[in-house]
Amino acid sequence: MSEAPVRLAVLVGSAREGRFAPTVVRWFTRQADRHGGFEVDVIDVAEISLPLAMNGEGAAPVAARLEAADAFVVVTPEYNHSYPAALKNVLDWFRGEWHAKPVAFVSYGGISGGLRAVEHLRPVFAELHAVTIRETVSFHGVHGRFGEDGEPVEPGVEAAAKALLDQLEWWARALQDARSVRAYPA
Repeated sequence: MSEAPVRLAVLVGSAREGRFAPTVVRWFTRQADRHGGFEVDVIDVAEISLPLAMNGEGAAPVAARLEAADAFVVVTPEYNHSYPAALKNVLDWFRGEWHAKPVAFVSYGGISGGLRAVEHLRPVFAELHAVTIRETVSFHGVHGRFGEDGEPVEPGVEAAAKALLDQLEWWARALQDARSVRAYPA
């Protein structure tokens, strides 16, 4: 008997016009499809209309998609040594949807490859009672790392994506099993 696929929400963290995020997201979702075991839902912060004030309007459709997810991958650039404001707004709007679920990161940017954004996101997700996994994929100097076909030009990134997905699937299934036995005490 085969296991049900892990419901993976890929959160696109940039809302800027002309952003590079769609290229990275397309590549990563292809990696998740090739890996198998995942049902992918791409949630783009540029398509979410949440005001800064927490008045509850417009949050229900996003909440339902986040709640349905067994695991998350945040695809984020680095802005000013951290992550984008649009991503922060989405993270702050929701709480229970993140509880006891694993989060992985695919980052991109200049010389740091977005890793400073990831390091700022880890304690935010800890506060949201999510589990961040060790494996990441990062693209340093991102504009030179992808060819015209939207595929990375450097070797090894597929192996990094596979390691991330292997670890994410393990955590997703382990935490899913745990939540089915006992409610998470948030």
